[in-house]
Amino acid sequence: MINTLIFDLGGVVITLDQQQSVRRFEALGLKDAAERLDAYTQQGIFGDLEGGLISAEDFRRELSLLVGHEVSHEECAFAWQGYAKEVPQRNLDTLLRLRREGYRVLLLSNTNPYMMEWVNSERFDGKGNPAAHYFDAMYLSYQMKLMKPSEEIFRRVLMAEQIPPSACLFIDDGPRNVAAASQVGMSTFCPENGEDWTNEIYQYLK
Repeated sequence: MINTLIFDLGGVVITLDQQQSVRRFEALGLKDAAERLDAYTQQGIFGDLEGGLISAEDFRRELSLLVGHEVSHEECAFAWQGYAKEVPQRNLDTLLRLRREGYRVLLLSNTNPYMMEWVNSERFDGKGNPAAHYFDAMYLSYQMKLMKPSEEIFRRVLMAEQIPPSACLFIDDGPRNVAAASQVGMSTFCPENGEDWTNEIYQYLK
């Protein structure tokens, strides 16, 4: 019986706009930003940041070297946060409703400190609440030093929550991430980026 729901952030809770982030990094002078940025799993210094291998300051210094001039922390944050297109209210309402209905609601995200500055702030929902207001716990790649679609990140969440995979529904817009969750025994749901999943999710909970 499913009693725990594990949500991805980008593409599920929030709608992603990868191209907006690409344009912002290009404006900083990163000409190959389109090759370096991915919708699901980052590479190079971008992947190192989300995997917790380097700090936000390390990333800022490395990016400055790549583009040939000093880039500020604020400029890095603005470029990364370009990924966030919108936060549909229906999604936030559904997260709170699911918690009221007795489900444990978790976040599992490949993300980084720059994105989380916004996610953890009162600007997140436009009503003064950070993302933590909507979740029972948040599991973040850069803190765990693991990234989806590694099966180990799912096992780590299961261990921390002390639950079997059969008790979980994992919701992610990335097919590779969903496949990895399936491999460890979780039920899965793979809506497309920006899709309204708020009614369909209940079909997986019957």
